[in-house]
Amino acid sequence: MKCIILDKTTDYDGSQISSLWAYNLADVQTDSIIAFRGGCDVKIEHMIDLEDKKQGDMIFSTDMVHFIIEHFDSTDLKLVYARQRLFTAIVAEVLSEFRNDIIRKGDDLFVDGKKLTVSIASTSAVSQKIHFGINVVHDYYGSLEDVGVSSDGVAGLMDKIANCYYNEFIDIEMDLRKSRPLDVI
Repeated sequence: MKCIILDKTTDYDGSQISSLWAYNLADVQTDSIIAFRGGCDVKIEHMIDLEDKKQGDMIFSTDMVHFIIEHFDSTDLKLVYARQRLFTAIVAEVLSEFRNDIIRKGDDLFVDGKKLTVSIASTSAVSQKIHFGINVVHDYYGSLEDVGVSSDGVAGLMDKIANCYYNEFIDIEMDLRKSRPLDVI
């Protein structure tokens, strides 16, 4: 697995959830997590969540932290949703260092009753993909500002969250290599 933190501002428009985005961006041909900061403006044509699409929802923020995760070991939709929930729990755990009242409901995080994150998971013919975004500042929804993370602390937070996920998967891979299968009866 590769963990990449982009230094340059990159806006998210929904196209980054497509397969092989990491390969096109940085020649990454393995599982990856890529973190970056930028705006978010997902138009209807790029929406994957059919409920949001049917309701005509907009996904918009002027400043977000984004994580794009891609796994190549399966195209199982249930597994990618489990991975999305694991990632959400990791983010909640990291943010609890700033505030201990972050609420997780499924793949969403809330602060002061306001939705703090957006996320989607899906599969393609070759991989599983996850997008997870956290508002840095927002007038209506929750934000890292509400959590107590200053603008100067966002880069360090991105790095910490991405590396926590990376390390979790490295640890899982190591566990796979030390566990014997159950005996067949």
